[in-house]
Amino acid sequence: MAPAAPAATAAKTPGRTSRGAPGRRRGTGSSTPRRLPYLLIAPAGLLMLGFIAYPVLSVFYYSLQHYNVTKPWRDGFAGFDNFTRVFTDDPLFRDSLVFSAKWVVTEVSLQLLLGLGLALLVNQTFVGRAVARAMVFSPWAVSGVLTTTIWMLLYNPSTGVSRYLADAGVGSYGTSVLSDTDTVFWAVVVTELWRGVPFFAILILADLQSVPKDLYEAASVDGAGRLRQFVHITLPHLKDAIILSTLLRAVWEFNNVDLLYTLTGGGPAGVTTTLPLYVANTGIEGHDFGYASALTTVAFVILLFCSILYLRLSKFGGDSR
Repeated sequence: MAPAAPAATAAKTPGRTSRGAPGRRRGTGSSTPRRLPYLLIAPAGLLMLGFIAYPVLSVFYYSLQHYNVTKPWRDGFAGFDNFTRVFTDDPLFRDSLVFSAKWVVTEVSLQLLLGLGLALLVNQTFVGRAVARAMVFSPWAVSGVLTTTIWMLLYNPSTGVSRYLADAGVGSYGTSVLSDTDTVFWAVVVTELWRGVPFFAILILADLQSVPKDLYEAASVDGAGRLRQFVHITLPHLKDAIILSTLLRAVWEFNNVDLLYTLTGGGPAGVTTTLPLYVANTGIEGHDFGYASALTTVAFVILLFCSILYLRLSKFGGDSR
């Protein structure tokens, strides 16, 4: 019976098998389970990389080239000539950049304020709230071209709102707000507000749903009114949602082409031409893809710098409570 003692001792010893060899923990013998999620998303990741990286690199490449399909004899390496022309010999670039900044600041500010107000309104409990929410969010489902079609009919001097205003003694017959340089800016602003306000309302309302109700109850017990509750509870809770939504909307408004192109075409007299619309006109109508690529590269750098600066200054993701 004496020889069986070592075997029994070995069987009871942790980390050893019945043969006395070191044991292997379950699940550590292969790294495949750890790599499996990455292997599953690899095909989609490669496709996204190809669809994103190739156009970006192509724009950078053509920005260093003279590439005009109507003048092929001038095509070739340009170096930084296109960028020199952008900053030193193109007043249209400066005008379109100034208008882009004015357009983005005006649109994002007004959309944020109106969207916040609508979100607070439809967050209340009242009869018909579901219908009110559907009506508030419905313009977001309309495409840009269809939006411009609707508002072009409204702005039409013969059949639109201006005719009825003229009947009431406001304004004159035959005038169009889209052809007047004094009124065209606010006309396109109102059109884009109709489409853009629901974006802020949707995001802000979604974040409002997660605000703990006991915070408002405690504030009411302490004697805080609605204004103080809004400033000290609602706004701090909505900080990240507001920062993210304003950044996304600013980028989209900066790149807005469809609405302005179909509504005014950049006119009258080029007063509603944004930088992306100028790029589209230069590349598509002017066929100067080399210079259009240089303008696109400049716009990309401006957006990247402003986005990083905005996130740093706003301390996105930081603790605000």
